Amino acid sequence: MSLALANPDAKSVELDAELPCRKFDPDLWFADAPTELELAKSLCGDCPLRVECLSGAVERAEPWGVWGGEIFERGAVVPRKRPRGRPRKEDVARDAVLRVEVEARMAAEGLAEQPRVAVRLAA
Repeated sequence: MSLALANPDAKSVELDAELPCRKFDPDLWFADAPTELELAKSLCGDCPLRVECLSGAVERAEPWGVWGGEIFERGAVVPRKRPRGRPRKEDVARDAVLRVEVEARMAAEGLAEQPRVAVRLAA
């Protein structure tokens, strides 16, 4: 039995295919540890449904987890999940570079991330 994808030009994928998210522990894609999320991202690399998965997650503004090889947090793609605590200066600089790379990958896939609304908290 095959699953027809949303894209009519896309190839059919068997429902029982060895998709990483079905083959490995599903909790890996929703882990708290940044290293586990990076592992999940790497497993998505060769998935035949990666683009469709990412596209759907962007449309739904998934609140968290790894979708289509990207990390989602609060409905937006983030370059990496930061560990708890105050970030080091070099981590902030690296995050800025990674953010540009993520935006470039999203643009290359033809996916525009939904604009986030800035919310200011009362003091």
